[in-house]
Amino acid sequence: MDQNLIALILGIVEGATEFLPVSSTGHMIIVGNYFNFEGTRASVFEVFIQLGAILAVYFFYKDKFHAMLKRENWAKPKGTSVAHVVAGMLPAMAIGFLLHSYIKTYLFGPATVIIGLIVGGLFMLFAEKINKRVLIDDVDELTIWQCFKIGLFQVLSLWPGFSRSGSTIAGGLILGVSRKAAADFSFIMAVPIMLIACTYDFLKVASDLSMDDLVMFAIGFVTAFVVAYASIVWFLKFLNKSSLASFAYYRFVVAVIAAWYFYM
Repeated sequence: MDQNLIALILGIVEGATEFLPVSSTGHMIIVGNYFNFEGTRASVFEVFIQLGAILAVYFFYKDKFHAMLKRENWAKPKGTSVAHVVAGMLPAMAIGFLLHSYIKTYLFGPATVIIGLIVGGLFMLFAEKINKRVLIDDVDELTIWQCFKIGLFQVLSLWPGFSRSGSTIAGGLILGVSRKAAADFSFIMAVPIMLIACTYDFLKVASDLSMDDLVMFAIGFVTAFVVAYASIVWFLKFLNKSSLASFAYYRFVVAVIAAWYFYM
């Protein structure tokens, strides 16, 4: 298949799944394997299009990011501040740094993704079942300690297939945070943590990037940006009237299809 068409398809997959609780990593591994698009070049491409998805979040929440970066707002007791985001990032960043090589070497494969899809889906259903009372209805009501506790749930997403947004939104529900507020914090926190992770990965493999790949990478980047922005808008509206259950069931279907494709 033409590489630019592959770039378009993978850009759509990345943009549509990065911020939905369905695991973008799992989808990218499955789809990349289907197109036989693997190896170092594929790794560089996947990092590059993730940056497009990150840019979409920045544009969607640009007013909050600009307010956060004002010195007087760096460590407010409540609200969305740098301190809140750092507190949420710390657990996953620390564990991810310590286990990065192990995760990349042993956990990035179809079997682990299938397990992550199923267990992550069950976790989301569990969070919805015990979510009886909303204590925090707006992201600006979160305390730094509450953000840290949501960040502890984000550690689960280090297992491919579990989903970063799925783990943090479900974790927020368990802590009494509304779906919308948990999603807002999950998306805002995603920008620095993904930027750091993508930069780290990109610096390791950037030397393998060829000028011949630029058109393909540009197509994937722009596609991921546009689709990610649209998916964020849709998802936040969806959460105002629906639960995470439908995404959990979707994950189970994808897991079954993946198991059939790879092992039957």
